[in-house]
Amino acid sequence: MHAELPLNALKQLVREAGAATLPFWQQAIDVERKADDSPVTAADLAANRVLIDGLAQLTPDIPVVSEESCSIPLATRQSWSRWWLVDPLDGTKEFISGSSEFTVNIALIEAGRVVFGVVGVPAQNLLYLGGAGQGAWQEDADGVLHALQVRSQHTPLQVVASKRHSSAEQEALLASLEHSVGAFERISVGSSLKFCQLAAGQADLYPRLAPTSQWDTAAAQAVLEGAGGCVLRLDGSVLEYPAADSYLNPHFIALPAQAPWRAALLKAAAALA
Repeated sequence: MHAELPLNALKQLVREAGAATLPFWQQAIDVERKADDSPVTAADLAANRVLIDGLAQLTPDIPVVSEESCSIPLATRQSWSRWWLVDPLDGTKEFISGSSEFTVNIALIEAGRVVFGVVGVPAQNLLYLGGAGQGAWQEDADGVLHALQVRSQHTPLQVVASKRHSSAEQEALLASLEHSVGAFERISVGSSLKFCQLAAGQADLYPRLAPTSQWDTAAAQAVLEGAGGCVLRLDGSVLEYPAADSYLNPHFIALPAQAPWRAALLKAAAALA
């Protein structure tokens, strides 16, 4: 694990932020709309307060960008060599619907690359954590760690996708994949859990050719990379997190790094780039 980080305290912080959401879960809750028309609830804001305050205490030298507090001038962010990238409640629509598929996410970014992440699943009392070159684990409610490893070959291929978001380009990519490798199963999952399912060897591919923001993906990308996976832009380069005017990600595909069908998929993706 990232040696200089207070790992146990960070895990506890993510659990506390998740606990702050649960009093609002499966309850009547007011939903407001942000400027981009995405929903925000009191649960998002409660978790955000826990994370912002906690990170300020645990790592006061590392600045924080959160979905709920991201109005930081670009000139300021460009001066940072590392920062926390936080999504206090990913899967707000799932949360509002009463689903358990929502997550709390913190990721450490260094020089535009994610190096470590923790994903909490409050309704399931689970944590996922890891980073490239560090390994990846699932921690259960009793604090027991279980090592994660992607799978590289499975028949039929299992493709995990958003319950709510797709695009014509994404469907074209999947059609090309089916032509190359045969019929596949499609699994619908909400929030950053899609990456975690790949990391745990429970799915094979997550294509996202529809909008996401940096805080939606960074923490779970770290977990997947620690488990032997990768998250690539359509041109085959690694998905990175540069300081920019917009927090929007380019389109990407998440997969096992050694998947035997990787070359065929990237060829199809390049045609859509």
